Amino acid sequence: MTPYDDLPAGLLQELRSSGLDPWHLYREVIRALHEDLPEPHDVDVTSAATIAADARGLGVFAAREEGVMAGLGIAELVFRAVLGDDVVVRDRSHDGTRVRPGDVVMTVAGPTRGLLTAERTALNYATHLSGIATATARWVDALEGTGAKVLDTRKTLPTYRALQKYAVRCGGGHNHRFSLADMALIKDNHVVAAGGVVPAYQAVRAAYPDLPVEVEVDSLDQLRELLEFGCDRILLDNMAPETLREAVVLTAGRAVLEASGGLTLERARAVAETGVDWISVGALTHSVHVFDIGLDLRSSSPEPVEASPEPVEG
Repeated sequence: MTPYDDLPAGLLQELRSSGLDPWHLYREVIRALHEDLPEPHDVDVTSAATIAADARGLGVFAAREEGVMAGLGIAELVFRAVLGDDVVVRDRSHDGTRVRPGDVVMTVAGPTRGLLTAERTALNYATHLSGIATATARWVDALEGTGAKVLDTRKTLPTYRALQKYAVRCGGGHNHRFSLADMALIKDNHVVAAGGVVPAYQAVRAAYPDLPVEVEVDSLDQLRELLEFGCDRILLDNMAPETLREAVVLTAGRAVLEASGGLTLERARAVAETGVDWISVGALTHSVHVFDIGLDLRSSSPEPVEASPEPVEG
């Protein structure tokens, strides 16, 4: 595998500017590759048996459905980790780009064995994250013009949170808290343990006066209580649109309101039109439809194979 320090500085900076930690991501990519090649001297036996050692190929990544790209930089990182400088990556679409079936989103040229060894890991990242970006974009489109914005949740795959939340951003959505430490979210079990929404809110305010605090409520009475005590971010859980409208009128701009619970894409606009500020959707990350991207090998010969001459900027 290619040492981290030998990876292209431009690619690492691109990942960093996307809000990802390149070093952490590189280690995760190496772990993912080790799932296919667990031992240092293991080889891709199928490729080794069927492809000449000096064969070079051109692989073309193409979208097979309509959607939004995410994770293509990470797919490139996979190929770089396997092949180092002996791979040419071109025509890579920017993450966040909307594509249609047949659109080429990236080409890779290099040793054929290495291309096929890296193929599945690269596709696993790109198809999973593009699925999240595509789902998020559908919600963003559904809410267009309402003023409401789409939020993700912490319902993420373990160790994949940074990547999944990045994919939400690629789709035009927004991130809720990343961890249990960067924001307090008082939910129903905290309310029970503390003896009510106001005692719970006051306890967090006293312990962490500078931390953002949001409180979940399931009734307008709880909402009224919190507004009286100055709570400025409130989650309205599992409320019907009529109740959400009452909550917006009652709040009168004194707090940011987030609707959550049992929401579907079909109901999204009706909920947004009640006047809430945010709609949080756990399904963006916990129920991902993998986006269909294919890698087709165009050549396998000892002669060098070049990808198209113009690289994607960025």
